[in-house]
Amino acid sequence: MDGVDNSVTKPDLSTGSFTPEGEQLKGSDLARAALEAAKASAKARGQVPGSRSKGRPVNRRRRRWSGPGPDDRDPQPLGRIAARLAADRGWVEQLQGGQVFGRWAKLVGEDVAEHAKPIALSDGELTVQASSTAWATQLRLLQRELIKRIAAGVGNGVVKRLKIKGPDAPNWRHGPRHVPGRGPRDTYG
Repeated sequence: MDGVDNSVTKPDLSTGSFTPEGEQLKGSDLARAALEAAKASAKARGQVPGSRSKGRPVNRRRRRWSGPGPDDRDPQPLGRIAARLAADRGWVEQLQGGQVFGRWAKLVGEDVAEHAKPIALSDGELTVQASSTAWATQLRLLQRELIKRIAAGVGNGVVKRLKIKGPDAPNWRHGPRHVPGRGPRDTYG
């Protein structure tokens, strides 16, 4: 051929050059030469070139895909992840109690929700404040029906009993300082 020697000679990897001519290897030629030297070294030690194990069987199924069926590694809906997190952390009861406050109008009906609002929920007792004493009386009569509606909406055991309060009376104790006693009404009559 053109007087060019195309034979492959073994490189000296410590210097990165071919031994007979002293040429420098660059780029992919250097990588190719390093790979060939590593394969030759593995063959000399009695290993199969390309295997990474030292006498151990090679696990070909290193990465397992989930396949066509549902799996824990598949993307999950946000609601399912939030429910699992709430169950793991013990937040289920507090979240159900929050649903009572958030869905009050749908749970008890628009007409009742217009005249009564939930104030507090603790140990299964829901405190409800009515807009008038007449509505407080009406809510006391409807108490069993309201508990059934709430249980159907958010679950049994969340609300076990209702504590109905009437409207707040005016408070005469304004400010940080006050005098004990009845206040401005003590001079009447």
